[in-house]
Amino acid sequence: MALPATTRAAVALSIFVLPILTYLYFTNQKPKNTAGPLPPPTEITALFIHPIKSCHGISVNSAKLLPTGLDFDRQWMWVSYPDYEFLTIRQDSKMTLIRTAYDEKTDILTVTAPAPNSIDEKLEFSIPAHPSKEWLDENTEEHPAKIWSTTTGTHVYSTKLTAPFNDFFGKEVRLVYKPPVSDDPRPLVSNGAPNVLGRAASTCFPDLMPILIGNKSSIDELNTRLKAADDLTIDVRRFRPNILVKGDANAPWDEDRWKTIRITPKAGDTPIVLDITQRCARCQVPNVDPDTAEKHKTQPWDVLMKYRRIDEGIRFKPCYGMLAVPKTVGDVRVGMKFEVTEVTDKHRYISGF
Repeated sequence: MALPATTRAAVALSIFVLPILTYLYFTNQKPKNTAGPLPPPTEITALFIHPIKSCHGISVNSAKLLPTGLDFDRQWMWVSYPDYEFLTIRQDSKMTLIRTAYDEKTDILTVTAPAPNSIDEKLEFSIPAHPSKEWLDENTEEHPAKIWSTTTGTHVYSTKLTAPFNDFFGKEVRLVYKPPVSDDPRPLVSNGAPNVLGRAASTCFPDLMPILIGNKSSIDELNTRLKAADDLTIDVRRFRPNILVKGDANAPWDEDRWKTIRITPKAGDTPIVLDITQRCARCQVPNVDPDTAEKHKTQPWDVLMKYRRIDEGIRFKPCYGMLAVPKTVGDVRVGMKFEVTEVTDKHRYISGF
C-alpha cells in the first residue's frame, strides 16, 4: 500500500535534514572543561639564571628569553674526562659553591670557586659571555658531550683555563659550552618531542625543557609543612626555577593544571607566550643548600614524597614547578604581568632520561 504524498515528503526530508542537524549539534558542543576556571593574573616576582649547569644561580631583574631558554641559563656545563659525561649536584653537592658573575660592560663571565685546602684563596677564570664563532674556533675544540641518554655537540675550553678545577672536583674535568644558536641543536625529548609539542624545539643543557616556572604560593605552603615536620624552612632557589611568580595564596599548587602562559611586558607590547609541557619531577637536589652545599638528610624530599607524588607518568617522584617551552621570545622582567590563558587536567609526564 502506497504511503500518502505528505508522508513520503516527510520521510525524504528527514533523511536529508536529520544528519545535518546532528552534525551541527555536535560541532557546536564544546568539550567539557574539567580543569576548572582560569586563575587570576599574577606577576613575576623573581628571575634566576644558572650559567653553568648545577652551579650557583644568579638572581636578575631582567633577562632575554630565547627559544632555548633564558640567555646565559645552562649554556655551560662541567663534564668528566675522558668520557665527557655531564656532572651535577646529584653526584657532588659542592658544585653549588662554583659561582658566576656577569659584567655587562665587558660582556665577560667570571667563574670562581673556593680553592681546596684554603680559607681565603679562590679559583678563578673569565670567558666571553657571548663568544663569537671566531673566538670559539681559536680557543675551544669541538667534542660531543653526554647529558642523560643523549649526546650533543659542544665546545670544550682549554685546560689552561680549567685545570685548577681538577683539584676542586678531585678528578679531571672539562668545561663545555653550547651556544643558544647552534648548527647542532639539542632537540627536546619527552613532552617536548615534536610529535607531542607539535613543533621542533631545542635547548642547551637543562635536563629536559628550556624553562622552569615556580609558584611562590606553593613554596609557602610547603614551608608550613616543613616547619611542622622538621622546624625547617627553605629557599625556592633549591628548586632552581627560572621564573618565579607570586601566585594565589589561597590556591597553592594551582600550577599543576597550567597549560599556556602569557607574559605581558606592558600595554601595547607583543606578549610572550610559553607552552607548559609537564610538571617537574624532583630528585633530591632540593635537599642541598645552594649557599653552603650542605645536604639535608631527609628534607624537603620526605615531606614532598608524602603528598606531591601526583603525576601518573612518574609516580615514584614528587613534583614542584612546571616545565615550559617558549613559543615566542622577548625580554622578561620582574614585575611583569603573568597570565594563565589555558588550563588542563591532562598533564602526564613522559620519561626523557
